[in-house]
Amino acid sequence: MRVIAVTSGKGGVGKTNISANLGIALAQFGYRVVLFDADLGLANMDVVLGTSAEYSLHHALDGNLCLAEVIANGPGGVRFVSGGSGVSKLINISRKRLQNFLLELAQLEESTDVLVFDTGAGVDQRVLTFLRAANEVIVVVTPDPASITDAYATIKVLLRNQKDANVQVLMNQVESERQGEAIYRKLNDIASQFLEANLSYLGCVRHDMDIVPWIRLRQPFVLADPRLKASRDVVDIAKAIGNRAKLFGSEGGLVIRLETAFGIKREMPEEPRALAA
Repeated sequence: MRVIAVTSGKGGVGKTNISANLGIALAQFGYRVVLFDADLGLANMDVVLGTSAEYSLHHALDGNLCLAEVIANGPGGVRFVSGGSGVSKLINISRKRLQNFLLELAQLEESTDVLVFDTGAGVDQRVLTFLRAANEVIVVVTPDPASITDAYATIKVLLRNQKDANVQVLMNQVESERQGEAIYRKLNDIASQFLEANLSYLGCVRHDMDIVPWIRLRQPFVLADPRLKASRDVVDIAKAIGNRAKLFGSEGGLVIRLETAFGIKREMPEEPRALAA
């Protein structure tokens, strides 16, 4: 199972819309995708998907349900875990409870090809926890100077904590592919000079006002109108992610990676709850 964390330096760059539509595009290519709403501030994946979940992460952490029972079906063949107040609770629960939850999360490998963490923005330590747990980190950046500056700050903190992090830049709301590539090169040059790191370029999603009505209607634009510029760009990026599987496939050891990210020392856990049939 590939674990991808989608983040940004600042809010308002379209990160959750990118996560949702990218997940749907990956599902269209035949991948079994689970979207995990890990945004501590604005857990609104269900709003972007235009659907609701009967249960949220909160119910799984309370111990009343196992993780498999709170996963809801979304549009376009994706499944998702609604965050809600459960995201904050995830950071603060007991280590024993957290370890067992992470074991349940790892059990998704049997039924999931791609797990996408839609994280919060910025360099909050809780956000970094999800970034460290992922195989790949996608940083969403717009041409806004504040977005570029904050994206660099996020990348810098991540690489200081995890030097071998696989960081990929996705440009959003650009006027052209040329503009997206130019901003990426600027970011990569700075990262190379000051962080001794090379960032990967995942692609760009062009500015497209035609997606706005669909967003307001709470319909993923990739499904609502595949002909839109933004829809075609997202599909191209999903294709690129699939191709990069040969280079950046899941390294395994998901449980250990999750425990390390959440600061858990290996100990004998309780028997994990069985997945629902």
